[in-house]
Parts: sequence; structure tokens; C-alpha cells
Amino acid sequence: MNDLQYSLNEIPLIWLILIASVLLVQGTWIFRNARRRGRFPWLWGLWGFISFPLPLIIYWFVIVRADRRPPKQTSKK
Repeated sequence: MNDLQYSLNEIPLIWLILIASVLLVQGTWIFRNARRRGRFPWLWGLWGFISFPLPLIIYWFVIVRADRRPPKQTSKK
């Protein structure tokens, strides 16, 4: 059998608490930040509660960095 598969009984309780805490903090932060920016907060928040760290990385590149770019200059002729 594959040694990389574990049941919940084999995982120490401290690791389960740590993982749940990380997901809770990440999802909450992404939700609140997306709500402040007006960018689909429920979508980002739920995705942040499901997995780690992919939602945070994609949120950073798609939303946060996009908002930090200076506005495009239009040439006046």
C-alpha cells in the first residue's frame, strides 16, 4: 500500500489545528481584502478556505498587483 496516505486518526491533532487555523486566517484575509477592493469577495474568500497557498498567490498577482499598477498614460497629440 502507498505510505503517503494517512487517515485522520494517524495525523496528530496539533497539525489539524494548525492547518485549520491557516485556512481560516487566509480565507478571512482574502475575503476582507477583496470586499474592500470590490472584487468578488465571496468567491475569493471561499476559495481561500478550501486550499493553501494557491488562492493567496493567485489573488496577489491578479488583484493586488493589478491595483498597484499606475494608470496607463494616454498620449495627447
